[in-house]
Amino acid sequence: MKKHNNLLSFKDFENIPGLNINERAKEHIKYLIHLKNNDFMNYRLLVNSGCNSEIELIKNENTSTYISFVSNDYLGFTQHPEVKNAVIKGIEQYGTGAGSSPLIGGYYSFHKELEDKLCFFFKRPLGSSLIYTTGYTANSATLLCLLKKEDIAIVDMAVHASVYEGLIGTTSKRFLHNDVESLERILKASKDNFRTKLVIIDGVYSQDGDLAKLNEIIEITHRYGGLIMVDDAHGVGVIGETGRGVLEYFNLLDKADFITGTFSKTFASIGGYVIANPEIISYLQFQSRQYAFSAAATPAVKGITRAIELLDEEPHWQKQLWENIDYYKKGLLNIGLEIGTTNSAIIPVKIGDTQKNSEVGKILLKNGIYTNPIMYPAVSLKDSRIRMSIMATHTKEQLDKALNVFDYINKKLQIA
Repeated sequence: MKKHNNLLSFKDFENIPGLNINERAKEHIKYLIHLKNNDFMNYRLLVNSGCNSEIELIKNENTSTYISFVSNDYLGFTQHPEVKNAVIKGIEQYGTGAGSSPLIGGYYSFHKELEDKLCFFFKRPLGSSLIYTTGYTANSATLLCLLKKEDIAIVDMAVHASVYEGLIGTTSKRFLHNDVESLERILKASKDNFRTKLVIIDGVYSQDGDLAKLNEIIEITHRYGGLIMVDDAHGVGVIGETGRGVLEYFNLLDKADFITGTFSKTFASIGGYVIANPEIISYLQFQSRQYAFSAAATPAVKGITRAIELLDEEPHWQKQLWENIDYYKKGLLNIGLEIGTTNSAIIPVKIGDTQKNSEVGKILLKNGIYTNPIMYPAVSLKDSRIRMSIMATHTKEQLDKALNVFDYINKKLQIA
């Protein structure tokens, strides 16, 4: 590698010219050793406790307690006793697995119960939902199935990697992030050239925590005869009066042609879903390869069904989450730090310089604060940041400790 290790990123190892797979792997190992030797290895740290606002990490064979800002368990439902109990009862009744794919014997009553609950939750008719075993495949598998070379996907440039993977079989164009004029130019140029025009956006964007300009984007998409898909993985349970996400916030819950999301955040499990009209859902059941040829979700999804119910039964969790978000944002701004346009439970502290960003992550970890230093290629080269997720279960004392460490870092490294 010609670059100095401090200037490298994981992107540099995707395809090193002239090196075979074993040679690339060896170069990659050298980079990981560099990160570890310089205490920059904030990735794949071994957790020795349950998902929570405070966790145990094993580092260098030592176990220590850290305040965690890396979990998307926004409402803390992974530790909710009723969610746990629902999982236990589901396993006791049905066992630990489904045994086959949904089409050939693996479709159980607990799957239908969850699908029906999703329809009710999003105020759609029965038959309007389909569940996948990961949120990633809810996007990638749906798009691979529905869009072909005669179609076009028009995507906000900041959508999730799972969306981009789903577009390998179709034409695609990117529009500037949240830029309605950029979107309109592409819709105009594409108007009569493709069978299907699908605009794909996030409800909440995972790096900046900002919301889509949903009202403008949906209006202009439908005006040009396009369909709209909203991936609201980070919005559901957080945004909207009753936690139905960004679509509820904009009073557009019935206007999206597709809603996708994950069970790994608010719903405290693993898996994903797509909401669409029943004819499309039926088509996906038989034509989506990842759905038809993957083993069905386990009986543990009973916990997801209970988590969905708890959103309505216990709204104080969402209220507590927003009290924490507002408190923490105010504290960071009082220090003078740059947090961008976030309006969600995702809060980035923007550093810019990659090396300085690594140093910030290192100091945070040494002081018991576990965060995600985000750098290229996840964000642009000059837009490195410390990305944090706020939970309803964070205490004021935990938030204050993190703010105090950021204040110390700012005085030491001048990151404001």
